[in-house]
Amino acid sequence: MALLEIQKAGAPILKQICAPIHRVDAKIRKMLDDMANTMYEANGVGLAAPQIDVPLRAVVIDVGDEAGLIELINPTILYREGTAIDSEGCLSIPNIFGEVERAEKVTVEFMNRRGKKQRLTGEGLLARCIQHELDHLDGVLFIDIARSLRQGDAK
Repeated sequence: MALLEIQKAGAPILKQICAPIHRVDAKIRKMLDDMANTMYEANGVGLAAPQIDVPLRAVVIDVGDEAGLIELINPTILYREGTAIDSEGCLSIPNIFGEVERAEKVTVEFMNRRGKKQRLTGEGLLARCIQHELDHLDGVLFIDIARSLRQGDAK
């Protein structure tokens, strides 16, 4: 698995709306593997394809719970419940954190690495991470929607 370069704020691809993936093949599966490897190496909990300079609708997430690595291809949020404001950061915007309002619970529909449609409901950190990564697929960065921003530690 390769380590990929993470695009930083200001890179044009981070403001693009990404294209859907029409066929899940070996190339897409390798991209997912490389994305996960890059995310883990950078100590992140999520990474979206545009962050590695690929304008496709794919994300990887691992919030450190029993679910482990989650791969979402062409994800769409079907349901949102509640709201919460919490601190977020981003691998594309090092050392900047902000308070962002997100749904507390979401249900997302997506394809897995075998091209099968699935649904996943996430709460808390997983719900926040899903929303953050899916924003990347539409060219939205957390700094675009944060109530406030600061440098330094997450809390």
